[in-house]
Amino acid sequence: MRAWRGCLSVLGAGVLALCALARPAAADDLKAGHLKIAFVINSNSASIDEINVDTHNLIRTVPVYREPHHMALTPDGRSLVVGDTTGNALFFLDPRTGVLQRNITMSDPYQIVFSPDGRYLTVAGLARDQIDIYDAQTMQLLHRIPAHTMPSHINYAPDSRTVFVSLQVSGQLIAIDTASGRVEWQKPVGNTPAGVLWHNGMLMVGIMGEAHVAEVDPATGSVIGTIPTKPGAHVMFIPPGGRIIYVTDRESGYISILDAKTLAVLKTFHMPGGPDDMDFAPDGTIWATLRWAHSVALIDPKTFTFTTIRVGRSPHGIWLNTHDPKIWQTTVASAQ
Repeated sequence: MRAWRGCLSVLGAGVLALCALARPAAADDLKAGHLKIAFVINSNSASIDEINVDTHNLIRTVPVYREPHHMALTPDGRSLVVGDTTGNALFFLDPRTGVLQRNITMSDPYQIVFSPDGRYLTVAGLARDQIDIYDAQTMQLLHRIPAHTMPSHINYAPDSRTVFVSLQVSGQLIAIDTASGRVEWQKPVGNTPAGVLWHNGMLMVGIMGEAHVAEVDPATGSVIGTIPTKPGAHVMFIPPGGRIIYVTDRESGYISILDAKTLAVLKTFHMPGGPDDMDFAPDGTIWATLRWAHSVALIDPKTFTFTTIRVGRSPHGIWLNTHDPKIWQTTVASAQ
């Protein structure tokens, strides 16, 4: 465990100021049921940092094998599952205490998402160009679909009957019948597609190689519109209340804010360091991983000023266990 981590405050347009050093949490903080934890996956450090949401202190660092990226909550809410892609393993942690429960072998689990009905787990094997669909209860492999090339991000239709996966190198989106594993369509959507979000009956796809989010018809795969952002649109996130959508424009270092009804761009703000995944604290603070800065940004949604907490190398997925447990699954799924 690292003894402490430094952090920086960023005030306005890039003014830096030192802030207090983060220290390990006290023993009293580790009582089951009393932890407010931000789970941060460090891809290049092969670890998961668990940070106290209230104090910003490091609780513990959980080592994994080689290269973790994303996480998903099991349908019963009893385990937070982290995929170690080149380690070919899934790690299960207690979402309330952060304690490691177990790990199992799984082929190339880059992106991992459970279906809304809790029956399936879809895994995007980015390195092996495969999409796997598992039984969510038994972890038995049901279907393996070859996917050219680099299957990346995942989302489902609300009824769980179709799963959609972006294919980064080929610039396509693929739709798969979840029960049978049959490919329904595979269509071009833009240069280097990434995050996929089902929203108001359509799909939104972040187009990393361009400067927009594509609107896609889920029935046909046709692009029906584009939403301008800064270059490198990556993943979309809907905060509590559902009135806006955040888009992390990772390559250019910006975050775009869209009106959830009209999809009009309301604002963009600079977020240096490669903003990637995000989640939301009870007080409204946005927690966002900064891939190139090895930090997590804590952003005030009213002023867009922020502080940072130093974490491991190349932080990617992030999830806070401070949500109502009844909506945990929805929260994790919307952050993919």
